[in-house]
Amino acid sequence: MTTSEYDSLRPPEPAGRRRRRNAADGRRRRRAGQAGADGAREMPMVPEAEFTSYYGRPVVKPAPWGHDIAGYLFLGGVAGGSALLAAGAQLTGREALRRNGRLTAIGAVGLGAVFLVRDLGRPERFLNMLRTFKLTSPMSVGSWILSGFSVGAGVAAAAEVDRLTGQRLPLGPLRGVLHAVEGPAGLEAAAFAPALAVYTAVLLGDTATPTWNGAHQELPFVFVSSASLAAAGLAMVTTPTDEAAPARRLAVLGVLGDLVATRVMHARMDPVAAEPLHEGRAGTMMRLSEALAIAGGVGTILGGRRRGVAVASGLALAAASALTRFGVFEAGLHSAKDPRYTIEPQKRRLAARRAAGVTDDSITTAG
Repeated sequence: MTTSEYDSLRPPEPAGRRRRRNAADGRRRRRAGQAGADGAREMPMVPEAEFTSYYGRPVVKPAPWGHDIAGYLFLGGVAGGSALLAAGAQLTGREALRRNGRLTAIGAVGLGAVFLVRDLGRPERFLNMLRTFKLTSPMSVGSWILSGFSVGAGVAAAAEVDRLTGQRLPLGPLRGVLHAVEGPAGLEAAAFAPALAVYTAVLLGDTATPTWNGAHQELPFVFVSSASLAAAGLAMVTTPTDEAAPARRLAVLGVLGDLVATRVMHARMDPVAAEPLHEGRAGTMMRLSEALAIAGGVGTILGGRRRGVAVASGLALAAASALTRFGVFEAGLHSAKDPRYTIEPQKRRLAARRAAGVTDDSITTAG
C-alpha cells in the first residue's frame, strides 16, 4: 500500500463508516453477479453510444441544386445520343433519321441550357465559367463540352430547318456556306456527344454527396446507357420504321447496358450508401425505370417494325431514361441530409484499410 505525505493531514475515518462502506460494496458486487456480470469487474454505467451529428445537422452540405439540374442531366443524355444517331444516319444516307436526330439534339441541348441558366440564377454566370479551362474541374470541362457541342449541333440543325422551310430563312449568300459546312458540323457535334452524355455523371461522383460519390465508378456507364435509351426511344417515335433500324439496335443495346450497369452499381456500392437508391421516391423511380426499360426493349425486339408498337416502346424507353436520371438525383440529395449515409461507409472504409495493413497515411492511424 502506498501512502502520501498528505495522508497525515487527512482525519482518520470512523470504523463504523468503513464497515458500512465495505458492506455496500459487497452488496453491489452481488447484484452485479446476479445481473450477469462476473462480479470481478464494475458494470458499465454509461449506455452504448449511438452516433449523432452535431445538433443533428448533416455532415456534408447538400448540393444546392433544384430539379432544373435533374432535367439538365436528362436532356444532356438526349442531346448526346441523338447527335450520334444523326451522325450515323448522315454517313449511311438515312435523311429522316438524320434530320430528326439533329433537331432533337439542338432542342434538347437548348432546353437543357435554359434549365442550367435558371439554376445558376443569371446567364452571365455560365459565361463566367468559360473564362478558364480547368481539367481537374468537371464543371469547367463540362461547360466547354456543352459549348463545343452546341456550335456543331446548331449549325447542322439550322441547315435542316432551312430545308424544311423550303430555303425561306433569310440567309442570303450564307446559305451556300451553311449547307457546305453542315456535314462537318454534324460530325463535330457527334465528337462531343459521348462526353456530353457522360460528364454529368463525373460531376455528380466528384462531390461529397454519399450516394453519388459511392457510385462514382459505375455511374458513367449508367448514364451512357440511359442516354442511349432516351435518344433511341425518341428516334423511334419521330422516325418512320423503315429508317429507324439503327435506333432499334441502339435501344436494345441501351436496355442491356442499363440493366447490367445499374445492377453492378448497386452491387459494388456500400450497402448503406446505396439505400437511397432503393427507398422512398428515388427507389420508386429506379424500380419503375427498370420495368419501363424492359418493356420498351421487349416491344422493340418483338414489334419495333410496327409503327404503333415502335412509338409505345420509344416512349417507354425515354421515360425509363428520365426516371433513372431523376432517381439518381433524388437519391443523392436524400443521402446528404442524413449523417448516417456519410459516417457508416467511412467507418467501413477505415476498417478495411486497417485490416489491409494501411496504418501510416493521413487517413488511417495505428490506434
